[in-house]
Amino acid sequence: MHKAFPRRVRWATFSHSAAFLTSGRDLMTRAIALHDVGKRYGRGPRAVDRFTLSVDPGEFLVLLGPSGCGKSTVLRMIAGLEDITEGELLLDGEPAGHIPPRERDMAMVFQNFALYPSMTSRENIGFPLRLEDPRADRNPRVEATARMLGIEDLLDRFPGQLSGGERQRVAMGRAISRRPSAFLMDEPLSNLDAKLRGHLRAEIARLTAELGVTTVYVTHDQAEAMSLGDRVAVMRGGVLQQVGAPRDTYALPANVFVAAFIGTPRINLLQAVVHAPLDGPMTLDLGRQRIRLPEPLSPDHQLLRIQQGRRLVLGLRSEAVRIAPPSQARPGEAPLTGTVEHMEYQGHEALVHFATGSRPAPVGELEAARPASPVRRRAAGPGTLARLRSRAAGRLVGPLAVLDAPEAPGADERPATAPGDLVVRTGPDVRLRRGAQVPLLVDVAHLYVFDHHGRRVCPAPAELPGFDV
Repeated sequence: MHKAFPRRVRWATFSHSAAFLTSGRDLMTRAIALHDVGKRYGRGPRAVDRFTLSVDPGEFLVLLGPSGCGKSTVLRMIAGLEDITEGELLLDGEPAGHIPPRERDMAMVFQNFALYPSMTSRENIGFPLRLEDPRADRNPRVEATARMLGIEDLLDRFPGQLSGGERQRVAMGRAISRRPSAFLMDEPLSNLDAKLRGHLRAEIARLTAELGVTTVYVTHDQAEAMSLGDRVAVMRGGVLQQVGAPRDTYALPANVFVAAFIGTPRINLLQAVVHAPLDGPMTLDLGRQRIRLPEPLSPDHQLLRIQQGRRLVLGLRSEAVRIAPPSQARPGEAPLTGTVEHMEYQGHEALVHFATGSRPAPVGELEAARPASPVRRRAAGPGTLARLRSRAAGRLVGPLAVLDAPEAPGADERPATAPGDLVVRTGPDVRLRRGAQVPLLVDVAHLYVFDHHGRRVCPAPAELPGFDV
């Protein structure tokens, strides 16, 4: 076992320490609200654009997104470390943009620990208490915090004598000892290895639940977001994309970016064209194969008729496809065929990469786009108002996925494809030979369709379904 965790924190000791820290004051909780908040550095583009979000007292909210999306900037504006260019910040319903950082009663936990190297752990944890009242006895609160975190034997050591996990726990102790009204955590686990992240993730969840403190947590790791947050707020390019419970953001993504960013393995995104003849079945053309939607069509699939002939993005989670012949199809499943390209053995499961002859739809911020057909120069637009609407739609939700340009008349109707365009989750005992043709069944009830802006046009069922793994 790693030296950062010589033992597990006993729950009775943890609860007693938490009760001591919260005694003698109101419950450590605060409501945080941002209304149309924006941030611009100089004359550059907006780092945060019209950001609106409310955090309830005692809630654990996670800001999730790729590097550079503005999530740390939002956190620093809440803390008062960054000025707000426009919009309003409210704390407990009162305007707070003018309040200095030290008067906001918030504690930050940083990625780089930010411990004083010349101070022991005891002195680092007690440092904010010394600023509050230099003559007060700090030891009771310092020791209660140390018991809560299981670091009593580290109090007399210096940061240079501690491991990364131990230093982060000391940094958390310094924040807890202040008894703040809110925790602001800026990727506190990013510098730790996977095992330590798992241990500290559980400790953070326990701490915040027991203390009842409002927490805003910034991360780019969707596993942290899904396991820690009461709600997850997904950001892209300084714009809030979706806010919801972890289960909802996974099962009901608002757009193709959220669908691609949340979930492991990443959702399969394929380019498709809707064919909806009046006298025949509706199909989704993937290029060399078609998915036939079973009849009678569901209300969601009926709405796809208005997308007739348009190039869209089809989303399939790896658990929505299974390996089975058409004869074993269940109601609502459509057949597909794939060629085995690669298998990843995960121990408890296997991930099989298939080539289906489809064209992937890459998401620009998450991966490099594959070469596509040259995009033709756009013809003159219909007018200023239409151009402004298009620009606004692109800023808010897209374009998120890279779609090939429509084929020119007379061009080869067989599109360029990429290998390994479909990943399927299956059991660990499956044995498949590379290059083998394998029958697949797609559960169309778990099929997502996104328009060319990346917005979801065919949602999952209102009742979140259970997948057969």
